[in-house]
Amino acid sequence: MLPGGKGGFELDPRLETESIPVAWLGLCELRLRDDRRWPWLLLIPQRPGIEELHDLTPLDQAMLSFETNLVSKALKEMTGCTKINCAALGNVVRQLHVHVIARNEGDHGWPGPIWGHGVREPYGPQELRRFAEKIRRRL
Repeated sequence: MLPGGKGGFELDPRLETESIPVAWLGLCELRLRDDRRWPWLLLIPQRPGIEELHDLTPLDQAMLSFETNLVSKALKEMTGCTKINCAALGNVVRQLHVHVIARNEGDHGWPGPIWGHGVREPYGPQELRRFAEKIRRRL
């Protein structure tokens, strides 16, 4: 959540519980999902009540696209992955958020989607912080 609930925005508790903050971008808070099976980032537009991409203003849509591309490129360069997957599903958490996931041939669930595959494997606390710092430096 923005300090003091600025602008009425509140982060969904499920996103807050399963990820840690990495950086504030122009529109989005960038968070690292706590699942070591995949390098997995979340972009969360800091706008209250937004559930769908089309709910954003045209300017915010452009910013989200820019930030998604920026983060995707940084994650691909950082991990050397085969493929970057980007998705905004919202079936479980309705608040608009974009998943940016580094995938490699032979990873858990390859070539299928990551959703519904196995059980989340949290990072150790030190490993999680180191990975978040590595992403910050890359951006």
